[in-house]
Amino acid sequence: MNFEQARFNMIEQQIRPWDVLDQSVLDLLFAVRREEFVPAAMQRLAFADAEIPLGYGAVMLAPKIEAHALQAVQVRKHESVLEIGAGSGYMAALLAAHAAHVTTLEIVPELADMARANLRRAQIDNVTVETANGAGGLPAKAPFDVIVVSASVPEVPQELLAQLKIGGRLFAIVGEEPVMEAQLITRDSDAGFRTQTLFETVTTPLTELVPVQKFSF
Repeated sequence: MNFEQARFNMIEQQIRPWDVLDQSVLDLLFAVRREEFVPAAMQRLAFADAEIPLGYGAVMLAPKIEAHALQAVQVRKHESVLEIGAGSGYMAALLAAHAAHVTTLEIVPELADMARANLRRAQIDNVTVETANGAGGLPAKAPFDVIVVSASVPEVPQELLAQLKIGGRLFAIVGEEPVMEAQLITRDSDAGFRTQTLFETVTTPLTELVPVQKFSF
């Protein structure tokens, strides 16, 4: 399989037409080798416009969803990032390219091990993978400039919003089937949050999410 041609086709036929036009994001998708983060048996599907099952009820998000998330949160080189749901480590690798440091939480030990191995093989050294329930975030290392939830949640947990710095951005897919929205939430002040709906989609829920109260904003 010609991975470089498949990568080019993914970017030009799936991602750019879906209004991901930030050149730094497109360049990053060329640079980080997605096929090295998918299970070996699924490599031929690495660039398909579809989610890729990782086992344990987890999936890699479709490439255009990942690209939109990157474009939305606009990570900067000095910023700290928290990801909820490490999966294969691919999203953490993308975030790490533009961040000072990424901490990614994964509740399934086998997936956490997969993410660590993939990131180590890709020689990405500014990501920490922690085996933990990500539903409540990581208060010990908060606040964060950016939080990315790599699965859907019925509503954004208050605990995660509370861990954003003022000026920080959170990306999550919010809702329940059949209606979910990708949202970008920006913290404008101690108590002020601004929500932008980016697009509609459907994806796998965050399995470790415990019942939480919705944050008012």
